[in-house]
Amino acid sequence: MKFVKGQTESLYTNHTKSQELFARALKVVPCGIYGHLGPAEGCMIPVSAYPLFSDRAKGSHIWDVDGNEYIDLMCAYGPCSLGYNDDDVDAAALAQLKRANCTTLAGDVMVETAEYMVNTIPSADWAFFAKNGGDATTFAMMIARNYTHRKKIVMVKGWYHGVAPWTQKIGYGGIIEEDVCNNLVVEWNKPEQFEALVKKYPGQIAAFISTPYYHPTFVDNELPAPGYWQKIREICDKNGIVLIIDDVRCSFRLDVGGSDKYFGFEADLQCYCKAIANGYNVSMITGKNKFKGAAEGISYTGSYWLSSMPIAAALATVKKMKEVDYAGTIKKNGLAITEGWKKVAKDHGFDLKVTGEPAMWYARLANDFPSTILHQEWTAEMVKRGVFVTSHHNNFAPFAISQEDIQYCWDAADEAYKVLAERHPDANFIK
Repeated sequence: MKFVKGQTESLYTNHTKSQELFARALKVVPCGIYGHLGPAEGCMIPVSAYPLFSDRAKGSHIWDVDGNEYIDLMCAYGPCSLGYNDDDVDAAALAQLKRANCTTLAGDVMVETAEYMVNTIPSADWAFFAKNGGDATTFAMMIARNYTHRKKIVMVKGWYHGVAPWTQKIGYGGIIEEDVCNNLVVEWNKPEQFEALVKKYPGQIAAFISTPYYHPTFVDNELPAPGYWQKIREICDKNGIVLIIDDVRCSFRLDVGGSDKYFGFEADLQCYCKAIANGYNVSMITGKNKFKGAAEGISYTGSYWLSSMPIAAALATVKKMKEVDYAGTIKKNGLAITEGWKKVAKDHGFDLKVTGEPAMWYARLANDFPSTILHQEWTAEMVKRGVFVTSHHNNFAPFAISQEDIQYCWDAADEAYKVLAERHPDANFIK
């Protein structure tokens, strides 16, 4: 790394090749870079400070096309759980690739991986593989509707369950009323609102779907209140409603047995993607036996869903997670990073608020609320110093990060807050 504490002349501001590539991309790719990796899309990323294209990656580090090196606290927005180019996962994936990947017949590794997942996840009796998290959440919704012969789906306010039309909102491009007319919305940690909907729409609700804890963008994350999930489970059981956990972002970050195990209940259907295969393109839905027939009765597949190499990567990833205490390690790493950040923030008169689980934290400056401008500037200053974070979204605790890198993250934060304090002398500083 180039940055040394106190040496601000080494800021990473040269993104010439990134900008040149982006100019070319704009001519041939919608938006140049589409989706959440695009500049400023969704999370108000300070574009001037950010690289746009990567060259290579290893462990917890990425290098952009201009040669700048970063400690990456986004882990590709979640998928690279064990670290980029993990030797064990890549070896398993490449070994499978040499045997076969996308073939006319399903690979035998599918069966072995499904068996392993079922034996790993307490609430799982079967496993089904796809590609994206949205594939899994959409399949879960279809299973619930096929099983119950009902239409309505209850979601939590602020939800994100993918980009299929049923997961979006009126006013979004290409979405019509018929896409979302059966969606019902409740607030997080308010099971009484769910009960009220059940009474209002008796026999009409197919499923309740939620992330295991509240982690939308732009707001503080919230853990489930004591007894919350047990109450939701009770309401679903009494009214024949399917309980779906969207574990796509958390995946096995809280517990390799799934987030429902971590929070002390059992879901009917669980959706996984990020973190389960260390960046290889595979997702998974698991479920209880009583929903297996409903799953079998649905026509749902994709050209590459049974490609064997990513499934082999998933098997190797989860096996390694068990061996190395993955969940415990990233919790420790996340706590170390954020506790250090809070301390240096306070030293400069800033109040950094960190919420959610340490493995996947959400941070903002309380001094800055509700404008968020200072936090965006801090994010930019961190990236300029070689620590890749983003604004208004979860960060992800890297497994492969070293203590030296954690110290570097603290030092970069210290310098970034110093810049903010000097730039904004009238800020609402804490004493």
